[in-house]
Amino acid sequence: MLGQGGSERDLAGFVLPEVGRLVETADPWMPYRLLDGHGLVVEPVEAFFAEQQAQAKPASTIRSYGMDLLRWWRFLTAWKVEWDRAERVDARDFVRWMQIADKPLRVHWRHRRAGLTAETAPAPQRKRPLPPGAPNPVTGKAAPGPKYSVRTRVHCETVLRTFYDFHREEGTGPVLNPFPLDRARRSGRANAARRPGQPFHAERQGRYRPSVPARAPRRIPDEMFNALFAALRYHRDRALVAFWVSNGARAEELLTSCGRDALPGEQVLGVVRKGSRAYQEVPSSTDAFVWLRLYQEESERSGVPQGADEVLWWTLRRPWRPLVYHAARAMFVRANDLLGANWTLHDLRHTAAYRMARDPQVSLTDVQWVLDHAHLSTTQIYLEAGADEVIATLRAHHARQSRAAQRPAVPAPGYRPESLRTLFGSTG
Repeated sequence: MLGQGGSERDLAGFVLPEVGRLVETADPWMPYRLLDGHGLVVEPVEAFFAEQQAQAKPASTIRSYGMDLLRWWRFLTAWKVEWDRAERVDARDFVRWMQIADKPLRVHWRHRRAGLTAETAPAPQRKRPLPPGAPNPVTGKAAPGPKYSVRTRVHCETVLRTFYDFHREEGTGPVLNPFPLDRARRSGRANAARRPGQPFHAERQGRYRPSVPARAPRRIPDEMFNALFAALRYHRDRALVAFWVSNGARAEELLTSCGRDALPGEQVLGVVRKGSRAYQEVPSSTDAFVWLRLYQEESERSGVPQGADEVLWWTLRRPWRPLVYHAARAMFVRANDLLGANWTLHDLRHTAAYRMARDPQVSLTDVQWVLDHAHLSTTQIYLEAGADEVIATLRAHHARQSRAAQRPAVPAPGYRPESLRTLFGSTG
């Protein structure tokens, strides 16, 4: 493959170098910064982050964009290509590399401090090792494989195309976007042939954007959830999971609640939404508030800070610190390990949405409001039934059909039996 300047590019033996890094700052004006191999701030990415913050993107979204840009910056650095000199052949090689090559091995931060590399660091120990990409025997969900997932590649292509579109409009980047739109879809107005009442379709998609396969439903079956809940060790963890599975709040949203936000009398819990940063009270189950009260009584005896303005969720050991997403995720992973499962915190949100939607007295617009979705089509993704449930439902349907066929025909009300015998003859 010819790269920039006509040089031969060996993608088969290419290894992404670990140059540069994405760092988290304490500056609310710039929560994340991308540093190059010399430790200097990458100014084009800094401007792009400022644009995303102006569009009310949360810090977690900026971080996800930064990880994609860091991967692209490392690729360009390895081939000595300036970001504003990148051509479509460079983007094409990058996309091909992500599709075929293995992901770089990540070194644990403890080993990194000791100066170990991916070749010298010991392999992580797993209680129940699974082959990469193999489905989990408990959940049926595939374990992370050695390759980049399709959704990771889709996200990366979208971020890089948006990044170059931003600099092209500002006049600070290349005239031609290295990540162009599809040839068949970049001309004309998007959804020009859409009729009123029909949904909008993503017609303007990138040329190098892969097709995303249908994802299996992510809800946790009731018997599996009961086993997972029983594996939790502390009242705090039980309260968290009970709220997540009853109100459908995102994992990081629930951690924003303070003492004054829990209203057991009204059975609502106030959270700060991820996208809009708006405050919203979401209805929660009675069991969740029971576990919350048990956790609060236990916290009072331990000396955990209490009060209306104090955060609701704290660490379990001194020094007391507000619980963050990564610590909550680690708690959930430990419970999973006891069962050999690989459920995620986001699966609890899918489970809550599915349970609400299965109630015939709860409308889909109510579920949409609780989940804080802008479009009803997004809510429908959460409502897909699993294959086991569809099979059981259809089996019951066929059983009802068989029983109905075996029942004798009953005349409709208003017809006399002797008149039917005269008309159709005797059936006996």
